[in-house]
Amino acid sequence: MIRVGQGWDSHRIIAGRPLILGGIEVPSEFGLEGHSDADVVSHAITDAIIGAIAAGDIGMHFPDTDARWKGAGSLRFLRHACDLAAEAGYEVGNVDSTIILERPKLKDFRLAIRESLAATIGIPVDRVSVKFKTAEKVGPVGEGRSAESQAVVCLVRSSSRS
Repeated sequence: MIRVGQGWDSHRIIAGRPLILGGIEVPSEFGLEGHSDADVVSHAITDAIIGAIAAGDIGMHFPDTDARWKGAGSLRFLRHACDLAAEAGYEVGNVDSTIILERPKLKDFRLAIRESLAATIGIPVDRVSVKFKTAEKVGPVGEGRSAESQAVVCLVRSSSRS
């Protein structure tokens, strides 16, 4: 049996913070605003996993009103989602994600982001896809005011539960 989850996240661009994507700090004159490290791709994948097991959403598990998560690294959230999936009898089969951001160019960081996400999830890197898009100067992302990420995750029944 398989389950599929879809995730989406968006954060405003803000000066004076690091830009963290998939747990990797990308050199930039800006970062993303958020209660945690505002890692949009980790948030989208986390939400996709949580959604696939029908366990709510990232805000239910890590509310931005909880001081424990202030400045937290989002790979913790992703690991938690993987643990929830394992408790439900599933493991991540593969991840397909897209980061939508006008700048900086991210192509040189693709492998590092994939490796970071794969290590956190506990799957081979060839099962993690990370794509980069711009918004073609349309809307808040295109105007350079925000960043977004989308993710689709396939969960498969754990081999220990077959």
